[in-house]
Amino acid sequence: MLVLGLTGGMGAGKSTIARLFRLRHIPVFDADATVHRLQGRHGAAVAPIATLCPQAVADGRIRRDVLRTFATRSPDAMRALEAIMHPLVAQARAQFLRTARGRGAWLCVLDIPLLFEVGADRDCDLVVVAHAPLATRRRRIAVRRGVSMEAADALIARQMSDRARLARADIVIPTGLSRHVAAVQVARLLDRLYKLRP
Repeated sequence: MLVLGLTGGMGAGKSTIARLFRLRHIPVFDADATVHRLQGRHGAAVAPIATLCPQAVADGRIRRDVLRTFATRSPDAMRALEAIMHPLVAQARAQFLRTARGRGAWLCVLDIPLLFEVGADRDCDLVVVAHAPLATRRRRIAVRRGVSMEAADALIARQMSDRARLARADIVIPTGLSRHVAAVQVARLLDRLYKLRP
């Protein structure tokens, strides 16, 4: 089974690319959705986070706004949170891969915003980076989150740079033009990958 990593900066159109793979019936692991599930009502992350930051837990689930404030207080707080979340997400990712292989999938996609940062690219045969111009990303973030352009810039600045991400990509899919263009790129990629299937 071929394992394709999918990543991209905030507002780069990664979710659109992931959705295009799903439409082609390719199994996709969604790291963001996994985090939400782990932090949801009685999720596996709730008890350890309650020990780390009791005020972030209410009614058996994580209050994400409170946890976000806690995590941004200091590097130590963020590292402590990552020490809880990263292994749990890695376990879920490993289970996803086992399930996909067990079902005979020829290809699966790991949709992970921090793919390079957490070393998940080591599990991938190829890495796709969704990429859009900075101005497009700023606009998307501002609209989606209801924040100013300055706030969008601050969010972008906290991530790996586009230059570093693109330097490590095997494939770049542009998403700044239209969904149709992105869909054509994904279709062409799938045609290429199908010829490489084990």
